[in-house]
Amino acid sequence: MTLGQVGIWSGQFDYSPASVVRDAVAELDELGYPAVWTGEVRGREVLVTAGLMLAAAPRLTVATGIAQILARHPQTMAAGQLTLAEAFPGRFLLGVGVSHASLMEIRGVPYTKPLTQMRAYLDEMDASAREQYRAVPPASSPRVLAALGPKMLELARARADGAHTFFVPPEHTASARAILGPGKLLVPEQAFVLDTNPETARELARRHTGSYLRLPNYTNNLRRFGFTDSDFADAGSDRLVDTIVPWGDPDVLLGRIKEHLDAGADHVCVQVLDPDRRGLPRRQWRELAPALVSPPGGSRPEQGAGR
Repeated sequence: MTLGQVGIWSGQFDYSPASVVRDAVAELDELGYPAVWTGEVRGREVLVTAGLMLAAAPRLTVATGIAQILARHPQTMAAGQLTLAEAFPGRFLLGVGVSHASLMEIRGVPYTKPLTQMRAYLDEMDASAREQYRAVPPASSPRVLAALGPKMLELARARADGAHTFFVPPEHTASARAILGPGKLLVPEQAFVLDTNPETARELARRHTGSYLRLPNYTNNLRRFGFTDSDFADAGSDRLVDTIVPWGDPDVLLGRIKEHLDAGADHVCVQVLDPDRRGLPRRQWRELAPALVSPPGGSRPEQGAGR
């Protein structure tokens, strides 16, 4: 599997018709981006979406960031992963996570002890893949865990190919690498606003941070890195906003990506924010492509993620 050093993360695909999703990921493929990440909240079923994307973009690696474990039985998750990994060899990466209490309440599923739930789920998932799955097996089927705290990162080290982190500063990436150790995939998400105007850029960034700062998983994690209640108020202090959602020209984004890579990340998935709440930032993807991927006709980054 080849992820490259930089990919695209977006939760906005849900708001576009399937035909537009296919066209958008095909364009990402043509632009040279090696990977695209998409998640699962209250829209499309994420494994079905991954299949749609894989079929539309012949070179692109597709990753889930994340598939919610409490949204489906572990046998169903295992079967979905193995089906996609076999159908699209080396191009599907399963990211799984417990998600958040508020999102699980929508599904009527109890969110009790995330670490215990994840460990038990992986046990059942692995047993299902080993003992129940009777279709053609894939050559490999890598997975990463959504992880922020030390204990979940330790579980990712023990039971997965690595970790997918979200809403984190580069300091968290360094801490996560220390826990994961070498040889494990570490993939932080990095939000960004392509706008050099401080007022409009921070306004858009706060729309993003404000939604995540309502989730204690993220605020508790940020406290470990020196942020306090004053930073969480009013959708985020300037210090927090500029840390979580840098803004400016492509060089600003490249600088932040380098910070994550220098801290131990293998791949950074960039979430470009768009003023349209339901729009795909396709214009920004095009503008950023010359900085983030190799020139047209050139070779793609060779950062390997296969395990």
